[in-house]
Amino acid sequence: MENVIIIGSGPAAWTAAIYAARASLEPLVIEGDITQENQEKRTLPMGQLALTAEVENFPGFPPGNITEYLHSALPSDRLGMLAPRDLHETMIFGAEIVELIRAQAVHFGTRIMTSDVVDADFTDTPLKLVCSDGKTYDTKTVIVATGASANYLGLPSEDRFKNRGVSACAVCDGGLPRYRNTPVAVVGGGDAAVEEALYLTKTASKVYLIHRRDELRASKIIAQRAAEHPKIEILWNTIPKEILGNDQEGVTGVLLQSTPGLPDKEIAVSGVFVAIGHTPNAKFLRGKIDLTDKGYIVRPIPFRSNTSVSGVFAAGDVADDYYRQANTAAAAGCMAAIDAERYLANCIG
Repeated sequence: MENVIIIGSGPAAWTAAIYAARASLEPLVIEGDITQENQEKRTLPMGQLALTAEVENFPGFPPGNITEYLHSALPSDRLGMLAPRDLHETMIFGAEIVELIRAQAVHFGTRIMTSDVVDADFTDTPLKLVCSDGKTYDTKTVIVATGASANYLGLPSEDRFKNRGVSACAVCDGGLPRYRNTPVAVVGGGDAAVEEALYLTKTASKVYLIHRRDELRASKIIAQRAAEHPKIEILWNTIPKEILGNDQEGVTGVLLQSTPGLPDKEIAVSGVFVAIGHTPNAKFLRGKIDLTDKGYIVRPIPFRSNTSVSGVFAAGDVADDYYRQANTAAAAGCMAAIDAERYLANCIG
């Protein structure tokens, strides 16, 4: 019987593990597995942050000799899983941040299982989780921190240039040097896409908003801001046909296809931000717990991590369709661990 099982392996999961371990709850983290299916779905262990290159907005990592610190903080077997660093690189990378938080959780006694949770039974106590390796775990509480996966266009060239000009988060990556004072493109037409375009106007010289229809799906007031912004050009009735670039520079442009059948055209950009939505990694919980229409876990109590099932808590992007930041995910993991600890003390004893 476990006190708490944490499902996931991003900033929310590992932060929850740190707090739960320090509270002597002896947490078990089920971190996911490296399978072909997970590779294709981009739901590998360590979460979305591990797929991000340089990270400038996670607290505590100003530019410095990161390489030396990593070698002092991480065991050799985990160091070997990270991409080699050039000597001139002073910024922290997403995968490195997640590895450091993981190591901190392990330091305080967190146990880890490498498997995928494929089913759950929350109808009675103890709560039960079924994993892909056939094992079933009984637990008093569960923290779901499985994250969400960004939706991409599905172009082969898109995969080629991820982290080298292709991104799914302007707030995360828009301030990086490659996007400053250069033209960039945003793909999408909803609120998220328009907000990303407006955000990028702070650093980019020009922002192309690529939309497949002749009218934005975004709310009227946000759409009007985009239409009136001098740095934003909306390219109506167009879709990306190919992301252009090379191994030296990364993304250099986009080949656009006209949905009405007009000739293709190219635009020169240093980056393409895909803003066509996210899919929360909560499919295995459908019918077990309340989810929104978009599949996010419902947290019915404001400012709490509680879900519709007693003893089950949610943290990070699997329950957050608004902020979707590593910082907010880590904070939510802290909250979920504290909520689980107090639940155990007050409701179970």
